Amino acid sequence: MASVGAVERNGVTVTGPADAPAVLFAHGYGCDQTMWRHVTPAFTDRYRVVQFDHVGYGRSDLSAYTPERYSSLDAYAGDVLDIVHELDLRDVIFVGHSVSAMIGVLAANREPGRFARLVLVGPSPRYVDEPETGYVGGFSRAEVDDLLVSLEDNYLGWSAAMAPVIMGNPDRPELGAELTNSFCRTDPVVARQFARVTFLSDNRADLPHVPVPSLILQCSQDVIAPLAVGEYVHRHLPRSELVVLKATGHCPNLSAPGETVEAVTAYLGKP
Repeated sequence: MASVGAVERNGVTVTGPADAPAVLFAHGYGCDQTMWRHVTPAFTDRYRVVQFDHVGYGRSDLSAYTPERYSSLDAYAGDVLDIVHELDLRDVIFVGHSVSAMIGVLAANREPGRFARLVLVGPSPRYVDEPETGYVGGFSRAEVDDLLVSLEDNYLGWSAAMAPVIMGNPDRPELGAELTNSFCRTDPVVARQFARVTFLSDNRADLPHVPVPSLILQCSQDVIAPLAVGEYVHRHLPRSELVVLKATGHCPNLSAPGETVEAVTAYLGKP
């Protein structure tokens, strides 16, 4: 089978002026590029907005997926760089939500000359607590193991239970329902592998090497990436700024798009 380019493989869409600075939006676990639909319109007048789906999600080419290739976040970072190369993007502003925040960190470390800034929304370099060092990730190893077993046993049931928890905002159940539906559209084989890669990765050692300025957007209440995690990222990420949003939950791009846009545009407006 002939290989396809990154634009086709990852279902890339491009809007905005062709000669404008590029902003590359990367979605989080169980999602696709439509999760940015309330945010991206604020940028298309003055930026070249590039969106894509990780392989196995949205409009990506599922035939490009193999568990061997996508056994670490490095492969996803490689996909990001493939898109950047194919579109010949330079001075990219990378906006990554959740696990894609660390994917952006890895991509920027590999090819720093391609990136101008990182915007990390709800980032976590490690979800598992490490009591011996005092690191707080938000989950014990037993909790992560239980989560992964539950996902393996009954992915649809896991999705229905976990998506509202991840989203937060119980007074707005339609948000949790949207995330549940997004999870359920994902191929279970891909979802199980990506969950394992996401929740067991440890990217703490990658943070100090990021050479470009970064914005960390932290929700005020987030059970997936609590405030202690955002503060840790800020302490260990050079040239970073931390903004704590009033928004709650793990998906401010859906629950508080206006506040998210305001924080990002304020950051990008700085020299």
